[in-house]
Amino acid sequence: MSAPKILVTGGTGVLGTALHGLLPDVVAPPREELDLLVTRKVSLAFHTYEPDIVVHAAAFTDVSRAEHERAECWAVNVSGTRAVVAAARETGARVVHISTDYVFFGDGAHDGQGYREDDPPGPVRNYYALSKLAAEEVARTLPGTLVVRTSFRPNVWPYPVAFTDLFTSQDYVDVIAPDIALAIRNLDAIPFETLHIATERKSAFELARRRRPDVRPGSKREAGVALPDDITLDVTRWRALKPGLRT
Repeated sequence: MSAPKILVTGGTGVLGTALHGLLPDVVAPPREELDLLVTRKVSLAFHTYEPDIVVHAAAFTDVSRAEHERAECWAVNVSGTRAVVAAARETGARVVHISTDYVFFGDGAHDGQGYREDDPPGPVRNYYALSKLAAEEVARTLPGTLVVRTSFRPNVWPYPVAFTDLFTSQDYVDVIAPDIALAIRNLDAIPFETLHIATERKSAFELARRRRPDVRPGSKREAGVALPDDITLDVTRWRALKPGLRT
């Protein structure tokens, strides 16, 4: 059997770029060609490339800026997802929707083991989280969609400060992307609508120090936007699935 044709939105972003190097038969059009804010362009890209799978990785991800640019955040994350779902419905493509741990409140769950896929989301901490939670619900209107909740950073920690009081299962994109690629390659073997792909619980500061030893410790109180305390995801489901998937 031939490999499925895969279209990635946000193909020039951090995750999209990583996936482009990991998956065969990937098409990752630039924003000028596949602009989520222009429904006509989204539909045209789907009809041009005729993907079997679309990985919807494009998103407005700047949490602080989202508080002040709410219209753009909503347009990209929610209206853009609506355009992707409509185009996928027209062409018969399956959607892998990349979501976030921020759909949960983030006060810790299950004695530090993290939020499970079937835990109720919300209430949201900030506007970015609201937009991504709404986007999940839009994506779920298309049968067969897989929602992947995850969290990743560029391969080098991008800030001089990292928070000691924010706990996460986030990791660097070169750690996370291969697992997401594995899930995409085995989409037909995943019997779930939602999947958490992340790593172990640690503070953002601990994560930052792995690749930027000179990073300074800080507090999320400095962020200027409401952030979670502990947004760790439970990845038990993924760890049980992973050994049986085709590599």
